[in-house]
Amino acid sequence: MDEARPDATDAEPLAVEPPAIPLLNRVAAELVGTAALVAVVVGSGIQATNLSKDVGLQLLANSTATVFGLGVLILLLGPVSGAHFNPVVTLAEWWTGRKDPKGLGPREVAAYIPAQIAGAIGGAILADAMFGEALVKWSTHDRSAGHLLLGEVVATAGLVLLIFGLARTGHLRFAPVAVASYIGAAYWFTSSTSFANPAVTIGRAFTDTFAGIAPASVPGFVGMQLIGGALGLALVALTFTHRRPAGSK
Repeated sequence: MDEARPDATDAEPLAVEPPAIPLLNRVAAELVGTAALVAVVVGSGIQATNLSKDVGLQLLANSTATVFGLGVLILLLGPVSGAHFNPVVTLAEWWTGRKDPKGLGPREVAAYIPAQIAGAIGGAILADAMFGEALVKWSTHDRSAGHLLLGEVVATAGLVLLIFGLARTGHLRFAPVAVASYIGAAYWFTSSTSFANPAVTIGRAFTDTFAGIAPASVPGFVGMQLIGGALGLALVALTFTHRRPAGSK
């Protein structure tokens, strides 16, 4: 989703190098975007439980709000920071572009990830505040079962495959719709309801509401998300090696 520094491809060559965006602006976009995303996830979960006792309807409301919110945030902030909002995406972006002098560097990674985590925590607290919940109350929602951990591997691998597959094929302009649609679908086809994001996972531990996750379950989820990210990159390499940016070797 890194539209701030798009790669030239055979399909969509760039005639002019876009101007560099200051790191401060990009970090601010990651913090604000991740905070807004978690506020949408947690807030819509609280609203859903207030309006219905049907768990299926609660999940439908939660996933629908997340789809629309995520799509808008990627569209708005993608041109600034790439709209990662996710340490796995940031690490994958660094890894795939580590030999490119214009790629995401260690300094940017070291700035993006803390901003994403801080934003996620702030977003959870903001959502609790809007609905009159305790600002910080550790979640009691245990999510440590093995099948849920498998769901996180699948969800995260699919997300990375989608994002970097779009980049390899020159279709990143479709990221707002494609990524939001994937996350909305993954809410339903994965057992874990597709957190697929270490920062969001940490933030959701701070709220004892519908979208929460018990702190004891966080390390397992984050570990599986990192494994899923690596698997997703392996699938990208396996599937899209025929589509490399122009001039790369």
